[in-house]
Amino acid sequence: METYATALLYAIPFFVVLVLIEMLYGHFVKDQKHNVMDTVSSLSSGLTNVVKDSLGLVLVLVSYPFLVENLALIELKSTWAVWLVAFIAIDFAGYWNHRLSHHVNIFWNQHVIHHSSEEFNLACALRQSISNVVGYFALLLVPAAVLGVPNQVIALLAPIHLFAQFWYHTQHIGKMGWLEYIIVTPSQHRVHHAINPEYIDKNLGQILCIWDRMFGTFQEELDNVPPQYGVLKPAATWNPILINFQHVWRLAKDAWRTKSWWDKLRIWFMPTGWRPADVAEKYPIDKIENVYSFQKYAPPASNALKAYSIFQLLASTALMLFMFYNYSEIGFDGLLLFGCFVFVGIFGYTTLMDRKPYAVWIELLRGIAGLAFIYMTGDWFGINMYLATGSYWVVLYFLITMVGGIYFTFFEHRGSTKPNLAT
Repeated sequence: METYATALLYAIPFFVVLVLIEMLYGHFVKDQKHNVMDTVSSLSSGLTNVVKDSLGLVLVLVSYPFLVENLALIELKSTWAVWLVAFIAIDFAGYWNHRLSHHVNIFWNQHVIHHSSEEFNLACALRQSISNVVGYFALLLVPAAVLGVPNQVIALLAPIHLFAQFWYHTQHIGKMGWLEYIIVTPSQHRVHHAINPEYIDKNLGQILCIWDRMFGTFQEELDNVPPQYGVLKPAATWNPILINFQHVWRLAKDAWRTKSWWDKLRIWFMPTGWRPADVAEKYPIDKIENVYSFQKYAPPASNALKAYSIFQLLASTALMLFMFYNYSEIGFDGLLLFGCFVFVGIFGYTTLMDRKPYAVWIELLRGIAGLAFIYMTGDWFGINMYLATGSYWVVLYFLITMVGGIYFTFFEHRGSTKPNLAT
């Protein structure tokens, strides 16, 4: 995991720079595709994902090294063949994993966060799951294991394959000619993120679009059907941690409420959106009926709150980067505690962005906990080794957090928490 953390240490700033470039481009061409609060939410989701993944918080059902050891029938000798087979195997597995996520109730929960943004831009690419706590992806790599592709090759290619899916989350690139027949392009992925009936569950490929064409899930972007983004059951929150578990919470409630024991069991593995008949009738859930006229989630947000949210995002990013930089020195127990501070921090300020009245108590408690930790240890996870006044800056951060929570809850007019049309 330390190697993965090192890769993220370089990848995260690179992604953030590209997001900023996209925002600046949209500003100068007067075609902005970013909403401040939505973008902060997306980037915050990315932070939760990288912290969770870097800590290895997942139960692996079967590891790829185990499969190679027990299933390999041959051992590829040619260097170029090993890398080519590995890439194709990862992309093929990625297609089917993605397809499962769209078509099975329980698997949709680990993917809904990625589709939850009602915008489409580079930032929403970073909306990645923290609810995928069971690792089964290796099971989809059986073809690679049978061919004896070494674990080291898969381990190196997998993050590269994931990072290569970032660039096509944009509306600023049109159709790309002959490349549309080979790779997944921004046009194809706009279709994938759209909630238009013509586009739902289409273009599930990750790098190559051949799988969609082969298995009947390809859909070209149509000039007369402009994509509308989000999910049919809107998240209605900026809090990425809540979004990660909204769907599974609905499933759990439906499983509890239905009178049928068979429905209690099968609801988890039924097609996405399926609900027991008795529950669906008694407890209807609002869905978007007309994708061209729904109101985007936009609770009241002053310029001061927007600026404060950006500050909290930057501060959380800085803390996380320090955690990665100091990964081995902090130790596993310390990393878990550090990760908790980051998670609670993101939960707190995104709840404040939602204008929830209880957000102030989260902010006060995490501020007090942070100050107490520094008081008891005299440091912030070893930051004083790199900066003599480091812990004082962290103290200042927690004080600002507490003051911000109080100010935006009690002194700045909260207004209605009902969503209104975004501007």
